[in-house]
Amino acid sequence: MKTEIKYSSDLTSRQWQLICQLLPRPSRLGRRPIDRRRIINAVLYVVRTGCQWRMLPRNFPNWSTVYNVFWRWRNDGIWQKIHDALRAKTRKAAGKKSTPTVAIVDSQSIRTAEGGEERGYDAAKKITGRKRHVAVDTLGLLLTIVVHAADWQDQDGAEWVMEKLGEQYKRIKVVFGDLAYGRGGLPEWVMETFGWILQTVLRPVGAQGFDVLPKRWIVERTFAWLARHRRQSKDYEKTAASSEAITYIAMIRLMSKRLAKTNY
Repeated sequence: MKTEIKYSSDLTSRQWQLICQLLPRPSRLGRRPIDRRRIINAVLYVVRTGCQWRMLPRNFPNWSTVYNVFWRWRNDGIWQKIHDALRAKTRKAAGKKSTPTVAIVDSQSIRTAEGGEERGYDAAKKITGRKRHVAVDTLGLLLTIVVHAADWQDQDGAEWVMEKLGEQYKRIKVVFGDLAYGRGGLPEWVMETFGWILQTVLRPVGAQGFDVLPKRWIVERTFAWLARHRRQSKDYEKTAASSEAITYIAMIRLMSKRLAKTNY
């Protein structure tokens, strides 16, 4: 008798209840739809373990079916919509309003596999690959992400991040960042364009080695959360859009687990 194999990355019943109500309605045309919970479990398995799509265990749906759903939902913005809805619930569960007034911005240079778009050399980090440029709220939850070539300067990539923030969030008042975001007239541009204060967090005079900086530690913790997912240890995606989607999925897993433990 064939038994179903369970993985630690699988959705619990409570997690599935949170996510299933956010999914688009299945089409009534064509073949009988595959169990969406199994599809999402397969995607989470890839993100958590870092395995190749073609190497998915056979107890999941066929890898090409799983990848096609991932790709279609990426293009339709479904992963981000699920993510944003769960973030609003997570903020409310923490006693905050659904949208923030403060954001923290930072970037992370990451090596890529060979090939693919948006690749460059970060001379400061000595890394050939891409940058994950993120903005998070004061809980460390992801607000937006832009993936671009690693040779972009932070102040240049930040303009793209700010534009996406401005499209999605109307209550932002202050954005925190490190010293790099004070260059190139970026604070003045942010104030003129969005009316936000871009405040740089400086290292204390004479500080050496690692030092916990106000607000900045929050985004560093977010990068640590993402690093628990092996698909995030290196950028294996051919496109920046897929890389961004994988990051949203990693945060979906984190927030759904957190919400499942509450009475929300």
